[in-house]
Parts: sequence; structure tokens; C-alpha cells
Amino acid sequence: MSKLVKKDKQKNEWLEWGKAIFIAILLAFFLRTFVFATSIVEGESMVPTLQDGERVIFNKLIYLVDEPERGDVVIIKRPVKNYVKRVIGLPGDTVKFRNHHLYINGEQYEKTFISVDALNHTGNFGPIEVPDDKYFVMGDNRAISKDSRNGLGFINADDIVGRSEFVIYPFDEWSMIK
Repeated sequence: MSKLVKKDKQKNEWLEWGKAIFIAILLAFFLRTFVFATSIVEGESMVPTLQDGERVIFNKLIYLVDEPERGDVVIIKRPVKNYVKRVIGLPGDTVKFRNHHLYINGEQYEKTFISVDALNHTGNFGPIEVPDDKYFVMGDNRAISKDSRNGLGFINADDIVGRSEFVIYPFDEWSMIK
């Protein structure tokens, strides 16, 4: 094989590698910008579901094609920081908490994601009617959570930027979020 043919082959190989790397970077940028992103859980308001310092991947695309559902763990965009909370009340729902039980539209809501201790430390509130295009959110650790009851207020649909899907850090705690 001549030196010229070898040089052309080597040049083509570098060009192919360059294209592959460029496409991979473009794809990663697209996915990070429009589909998936990460967030770090700050504080203990979502214990036992999420722990302080865990990194979660959230789906940014889901709420462009669907609405948040009761029980979704969502990322809420705020000017200073983002919050991770669970959707409890949907637009038009009436929410109240009495005697260690959560009621939505007059029916007791059974929760498998919250501890009995957290229920015992949740004070009575409501009934509260959730306005149209707003959501009522709470942390799973109700005793210490800043949420729709005490500081965050009702959440605009536009402020919900995604649904938490997976815990990816620490590595030994990889799991889907339920």
C-alpha cells in the first residue's frame, strides 16, 4: 500500500471519529437540555423516599405531553432553588388532614410512601380547594417539610419542570422513585 493511500485512510478514520464524538456531544446536549436533567435533594423533607444529598434524574419531557398525577415526585422551579416534593392535590381537588389522615375530595387517601411517624407529626389543616392550573404538594417527611401548607403555597403547572425518575447517586442506592 502506498503512503498516500495509507495517509488518506488514516485521515478518514480521524474524520469518522471526530463525527462520532461531535454527534455524541450534540445528543448529550439535546438530552440534557430537553429530556433529562439531574437535581440534588437538599434537606430531609422527602425522607424516607429520598435522602439529603441524593442525586436524582428527572424527566423534563413528561409534562409537555401529560399532566402531573397524584403521587408523582416532581421538581419545582423557584427563583432561589428547586424543590423536590410529591403531588398530593390536583387542580379542583379539596384537600384536608384530620386526625392523622389525609382526605382528598372527602375520601381518605392511603399512602404507602410515608411513615406512620410522619403522619403523627402532621397537624390538621384544611379543607383547602386547589385552584385551576395549580397543584398542592407535600414532602414525605411532613413534620419538617416546607410545602403547600406552609411556605410554597399552590404550585403553578408551569413551575413543575419534571418528574423524578431515578436515584443515581450515591451509586449503591440506584433505584426508581415510586
